[in-house]
Amino acid sequence: MSFVIRRSVSTLVPPKVANPQGLGAAKDAIRMARIVKFYEKLPKGPAPKREATGLLGRYQAKYFGENPSAAPIWHAIFGIMAVGYSMEYYFHLRHHKNNAH
Repeated sequence: MSFVIRRSVSTLVPPKVANPQGLGAAKDAIRMARIVKFYEKLPKGPAPKREATGLLGRYQAKYFGENPSAAPIWHAIFGIMAVGYSMEYYFHLRHHKNNAH
């Protein structure tokens, strides 16, 4: 078995952090104390809700948050219509300005 295959297989198996043989040994006891200290410092409970910031963040919180609605679909439809109308209006006026007598 090549080194690459052994390396990829070894990442699938979790390390033996708290095996019974390692608890009595001095070097592993220090290691276990560091691990316990690390896990004690981790926050407990659910993560606090983050407040939406920025224009897009507030829009997503309002329309896609806990109470989603169909308003973004209507916003997209009317936005596309407004852009299309403004383009048609601009190109129509430009065409008539060049042919005016």
